[in-house]
Amino acid sequence: MKIQPQNVICTLTAIVLTPFLWMIVFPGNDLTEVDLLEKHLAELRDRLHYAESLNQERERDLINLRNQMKLMIQARRQSNMSLDDDGVPRTAQDTFANASLFGGNLVDMSLPNMFHYLPHLIGKPDSISPSVKYSQGRVGVSVVIGIPTIKRVQGNYLSQTLQSLIDGLNEDECLDVLLVVLVAEAEDADYIRNTVDDIKLNFKDALSVGLLEIIAPSSNFYPNMNDIADRFGDTTERVKWRTKQNLDYTFLMMYAHSRGTYYVQLEDDVIAKPGYLTIMKNFALNQKLNDWLLLEFSHLGFIGKLFKSTDLPFIVEFFLMFHKDKPVDWLLDHLLYVKVCNPEKDNKHCQRSVAEVRVRYKPSLFQHIGTYSSLKGKVQKLKDKDFGKGAMHRPHINPNAEVSTTLRVHDQYSLDRAYMGEVFFWGVLPQFGDTVTIKFVPPLVVEKYLFRSGNPEHPGDRFYNTTVEVLLSESSGVLEHSKPVTAYPQSEDGFLIINKFDADSGLVQGDIPETFGLVDTIRLFVQSSSQSWVILSEIYIKEKSKVTTT
Repeated sequence: MKIQPQNVICTLTAIVLTPFLWMIVFPGNDLTEVDLLEKHLAELRDRLHYAESLNQERERDLINLRNQMKLMIQARRQSNMSLDDDGVPRTAQDTFANASLFGGNLVDMSLPNMFHYLPHLIGKPDSISPSVKYSQGRVGVSVVIGIPTIKRVQGNYLSQTLQSLIDGLNEDECLDVLLVVLVAEAEDADYIRNTVDDIKLNFKDALSVGLLEIIAPSSNFYPNMNDIADRFGDTTERVKWRTKQNLDYTFLMMYAHSRGTYYVQLEDDVIAKPGYLTIMKNFALNQKLNDWLLLEFSHLGFIGKLFKSTDLPFIVEFFLMFHKDKPVDWLLDHLLYVKVCNPEKDNKHCQRSVAEVRVRYKPSLFQHIGTYSSLKGKVQKLKDKDFGKGAMHRPHINPNAEVSTTLRVHDQYSLDRAYMGEVFFWGVLPQFGDTVTIKFVPPLVVEKYLFRSGNPEHPGDRFYNTTVEVLLSESSGVLEHSKPVTAYPQSEDGFLIINKFDADSGLVQGDIPETFGLVDTIRLFVQSSSQSWVILSEIYIKEKSKVTTT
């Protein structure tokens, strides 16, 4: 079904106005509920733009198919034609090849496409599809991460990179991301086979559930590298290497752009901080303006660069246009200059304009670990200095809840923002009887919980003598004197005391007995006063999955 422009405008208008109408109609609601609503609406907006772009692509595919059919009919009407082995008129083959150059349009004017920049692909339809593909067909995720890898003379960091990326995900995040490895050695079948076998051996589970995919391009995708002119005094070997790298990245982007809302470019020699996926997603959704082009989660090279999938087509076209001329990070700088800089203004104005669409997140989420470059003979000991700064908090996507605390909050480190994964919570001098309360709206069945206090910069700001307590919902069906209740100490106001913070680690975690049924509230109760402030650097509440039957 075609998406009408007026429908899109109405939908986007509703997305923008709904949070404000909500705050007017329900002014007494907790700020967390409104913020969560705004975040969900921002995610819906990006997914709508993504779906609309896919719809437009399908329309173009149908137009091209229709024009190809016209070409076939036209060719068959020609006289003295014979058929080849596939039943295609031989005299029509040149017609199809020429039509491919212009997208198959039988019109007076046509738009350029990738065949203009890679003319060697004309007549080779298989060259723009992977020659090797291991995939469970996962689509519709929030984030697709592309990881190109090639043979190195020394060092191989791919397994370490994949292990770090997978270990940094929780159960929910594993369902909302796709890792795509591009084995970019099209001429070396043995290397492709060995790399695939190694990934299958070490990451069998990730492959089987669709978290991880492996692809390799066709050897026909790459042009004759011997025809590329030297640039900027670089060696021929370096020019070939960076040209191929540009094509590797564009191949990955073309493959990934229809599979998720955002695309992240990585390299095969990095490690990631735990929780990186939710941090990236929340950072994208929390951007006040939606006209950003690039979010950076590392300042090194082309590592940790996040794009909207809807922007990938014109980014790919720009890279293809100049793939023989400059390295990919230079091309990205030029694209941003062309996009936002006014040549009649000074350089400072340009830098400010670029900063509005190229937004940097700190501290870095990815660290470069490779010593030996994929370019033969090149040694690079690049390190992201921001990565060494320990993560001050680990975010999670928690169930809808109203949160509150009796602790005095320091600066902007509020509990509602911590619950949403934006910052850590920072409270001043906990006293006996102080509480941190999470009231679920509506009550739900909780599977597990985790609260981590303190962080690398303030390790002593922890909960020491503090308990975790649960209030069951009146509709849970659990009686006051039943066995599940009497097995735990109970507070005067009816909370079950189920656990206590470890004084050494500042951590408390555990499972909620299934017999509890619906949980109305979880709270942290300070049992004795402290001389230290307190930080909650991680709040994780996992709702039990709902099982549906048919």
